[in-house]
Amino acid sequence: MKIRKFLLVLAIPLALAGCTSYKSVPYMQNPEVVNSGSNSLPLYDAEIMPKDLLSITVNTTDPQAAAPFNLTVQTPLNAALTNINTTTQPTLQQYLVNNKGEIDFPVIGRLQVGGLTKNQAEDLIREKLQPYLKESPIVTVRMANYKISVLGEVARPGTFTVGNEKVNILEALAMAGDMTVYGIRDNVKLIREDATGKREIITLNLNNADLVLSPYYYLRQNDILYVTPNKTKAKNSDIGSSTTLWFSATSILVSIASLIVNIVR
Repeated sequence: MKIRKFLLVLAIPLALAGCTSYKSVPYMQNPEVVNSGSNSLPLYDAEIMPKDLLSITVNTTDPQAAAPFNLTVQTPLNAALTNINTTTQPTLQQYLVNNKGEIDFPVIGRLQVGGLTKNQAEDLIREKLQPYLKESPIVTVRMANYKISVLGEVARPGTFTVGNEKVNILEALAMAGDMTVYGIRDNVKLIREDATGKREIITLNLNNADLVLSPYYYLRQNDILYVTPNKTKAKNSDIGSSTTLWFSATSILVSIASLIVNIVR
């Protein structure tokens, strides 16, 4: 009887600890906060920043007229002779945005595109091209190096390139295989640098559904997410294999003792 009481007393705090830890695991635990009111927000559109690589194409019904505005990568002579009988699309050269937010565009010269969205940059280039073309061209601007990094307690940490120039925090975690059980959901660090070089570290709580209304819900290019490990992971990193084996053996002995008590009674 005393053994049974001892095991019962031992099991109660373990069960309570399990319930407590579960509360910190699910994301977005209070969706009613978001769903209850009118939370219509403008669609996110990334802004061009210094050191962005831009792919810019100009198209018109007359390809020859648009050719001066499409910089192509110079093909080595040997490669050109090898592919002389093949028809391939020329590789377009990308534009690196300097620290002032400028690019050097052919014929037009320096253009201030820093701080503009993709659509705004397209409108600006289209306007600047009007004196040189007989028709309104189709201008396409894409960010070639839109990437984010996810570190810490995730299954697959790394740097990920985003093709559609739009990614939120949950999508970034999905790319990294989601958090491990050791990640602290209410202490995720977002490291961000703005166009002036100012850096900030923002603490995010993924247990709170208010996150989807936050200005940090969508990640900017070069953002870094760091998932903080919990105390259990820190303790596990200090425990040797022999100590882990001891804990496993103890758990097995407790289970055997419980089974014997149930058989004998």
